[in-house]
Amino acid sequence: MAPTTEALTAERILEATEEVLRRHGPAKATVVDVARALGVSHGSVYRHFATKAALREAVTKRWLDRTSESLAGIVAEDRDPESRLRDWFTALFAAKRRKAGDDPQLFATYLVLLTGENGGVVDHHIADLTGQLVEIVEDGVRRGVFASDAPAVTARALFDATNRFHDPAYSREWEQPGIDGEFEALVDLVVRGVRA
Repeated sequence: MAPTTEALTAERILEATEEVLRRHGPAKATVVDVARALGVSHGSVYRHFATKAALREAVTKRWLDRTSESLAGIVAEDRDPESRLRDWFTALFAAKRRKAGDDPQLFATYLVLLTGENGGVVDHHIADLTGQLVEIVEDGVRRGVFASDAPAVTARALFDATNRFHDPAYSREWEQPGIDGEFEALVDLVVRGVRA
């Protein structure tokens, strides 16, 4: 273990954890491996994350938050809610496809983490995403573009209806021929369903 001159931060630990998970997978990756990659003792890692589960939860949250943050800009834009809704779903599908296609080893690792021990992190992520949809739907209702007596219920229904295009369980389908046309057809359908 070579001594490190750079300050040890939670962010550096999370970056190293991603690399270790990419190399070893979730079953074999250890806190000692993370510490070794950083050139510190495993006790130094535990000062930032009390347990291996806490570290894995934090790295999963960081991964999911990247998607939420990339979509937040679309929500904040002051333009037609229908266009924003379409763009939001398109960006969500693109982000999930990138995660699955650009780094399949890490994506496979996250599938294990998401379905295993990080239910609370996933629930928070889904709540964040549906909260973004609520904002778009509410804006559409205010502008007379969408009809909804319960924007939160409508947003959740929109999210659930498009599940095939953002739930990692469907990732094997995302590169199949015709998937883009199927996505566009579904988005057209759900957007028509909320129009005023």
